[in-house]
Amino acid sequence: MIERYTREEIGRVWSELNKFKKWLEVELSVCNAWAKLGRIPSEALMSIKNSVYVNEEVLQKIKEYEKVYKHDMLAFISAISEQIPSYSHYFHMGLTSSDVVDTALALQVREALSIIIRDVEDVLEELKKLSFEHKDTIMMGRTHGVHAEPITLGVKFAVWYDEMKRNKDRLLGAYNSVSYGKLSGAVGTYSNIDPEVEKLALEELGLKPEPASTQVVHRDRHADLMYAIACTATSLEKFATEIRHLQRTEVLELQEPFTEGQRGSSAMPHKKNPIHAERICGLARVVRSYLLVALENMVLWHERDISHSSAERIIIPDATIALDYMLNLFLEILRGLVVNKDRMLKNMDLSYGLYASSKVLVKLMEKGMARDRAYDLVQKCAMKSWEEKTHFKDILLSHQEVSRWLTPQEIEEITDPRSYLKNVDYIYQKVFGSC
Repeated sequence: MIERYTREEIGRVWSELNKFKKWLEVELSVCNAWAKLGRIPSEALMSIKNSVYVNEEVLQKIKEYEKVYKHDMLAFISAISEQIPSYSHYFHMGLTSSDVVDTALALQVREALSIIIRDVEDVLEELKKLSFEHKDTIMMGRTHGVHAEPITLGVKFAVWYDEMKRNKDRLLGAYNSVSYGKLSGAVGTYSNIDPEVEKLALEELGLKPEPASTQVVHRDRHADLMYAIACTATSLEKFATEIRHLQRTEVLELQEPFTEGQRGSSAMPHKKNPIHAERICGLARVVRSYLLVALENMVLWHERDISHSSAERIIIPDATIALDYMLNLFLEILRGLVVNKDRMLKNMDLSYGLYASSKVLVKLMEKGMARDRAYDLVQKCAMKSWEEKTHFKDILLSHQEVSRWLTPQEIEEITDPRSYLKNVDYIYQKVFGSC
């Protein structure tokens, strides 16, 4: 991922330096396991553990070897073997490249997911705070982009909160799904390694052994990961799109923060554009595209090929880095969100109280009017209200047939926008466990 969208902490996870450190961590866990089984003498193990390391200098040496070998694992092994000339024959003993690469990848992914899950928790906390703060901030609910019935801004935030909880569950599921390694050799048959080595080494690393590996850990696990990431990114796009709609000049109910000294347009000094929300939407498209690649990576020839390898080097770091950036950018939007309550009320008046049509329909049916007749009657009153730009309540009060079925007090009650929000506490109870 380009530097512009890479936050420092998660960027370190996917650095070349950290990758090779993880490779070394896997190799050392294997050495420890061999030592427990008596295949590596204790003095040799101590010398290996005290001598091997990866730093920037070693990283450069690995790159120099790779230019010659055209093989990063062999380059890594050669660079580390130079640090332990007397015991290099114990290093990478019985392993194939993917044993180290796939197992280390699981460690990197878990490290990245830990950051992302923490990000999600921060977003959840802010959404919950906003939801309770705006529990009674009434606004127009819209379907098809058209006025429907009143809701509250708090309920909107509660909807987002509940969706992000599901995303957290997906990410936790992906964490478990990728927490598998394999140290089973060239085609997964343990031909040159004791199965006990895999068990002991992975236990030390906090991973589980792939039950039936080939030369690789199976890529449906990584597809699970990419789905959880893509789904979370798409939820953020959904929320950002709503903010963008509500920031349109004609609506202007919400605005993303616009800081001191910020400029919105090179040509038009008056502009305040929802650039952060738009950036989230754009990055979500990139992240979603990686899901298709992850699914295609599941299909390998026989016990493996490396058609997945080059793609994974891009999509897994990029997707996790992008999602970390998107979550923190969305958090920044939430923390500085401008809520225009007066505009929300003014916008409700644009449709002359027609949001009450559903309650009028139900009330007439409760009084005994046939549904089709009630629908036609309410629709005619609604159209008259719209065409004459007269409040719906006034049309109802002056309509002779409606007046025969509904009293002025009933009409007053069912056209009160607050009457639509009587069960908001019930929603909060379901989402948050309290209201």
